[in-house]
Amino acid sequence: MRTWLLIALAVAVVVAIVVRRLRGEPLVARDVFGAPAILIGIGVYGLTKLETFTVTDGLWLALGAVAGCGLGAVRAATTKLFERDGVLWLRYTGWTFGVWVLSMVVNFGIGFLATLAGAHPDARPVTLSIGVSLLGEALVMGMRAKTTGLPYAPSSDSVLSRR
Repeated sequence: MRTWLLIALAVAVVVAIVVRRLRGEPLVARDVFGAPAILIGIGVYGLTKLETFTVTDGLWLALGAVAGCGLGAVRAATTKLFERDGVLWLRYTGWTFGVWVLSMVVNFGIGFLATLAGAHPDARPVTLSIGVSLLGEALVMGMRAKTTGLPYAPSSDSVLSRR
């Protein structure tokens, strides 16, 4: 039951991020880098609760992490960074959404193949997969943001800090 709660939380975070970014939002460093850190932390915590973790589990986890991080980087390349009110803003494009869908298909495929190869299903936490994908996106977005010379939006504009 607890696993489903974490999955639901991860999905809710991703849906919120995608919807906000499709509309366009100020690019706040804490939002860009915070979500991946939190989701990766939850995923790693889930891994510590496994009774066994085999070499097969580790190999498939590594493959999924490389694919997820790479697809996150591709996704970041499809975003629009622009200036508004003197700070960076971000907007997802149709291509960005398409890469999200591709990421889900690839992640499902890797999970399916991993299970066929004998990897334990819980050795690839959904929260970790999403977090690694968002990390790949954040790293490329961060590099792109730096090349603009524009500042990130202040944290007070952060959706996470609005109440």
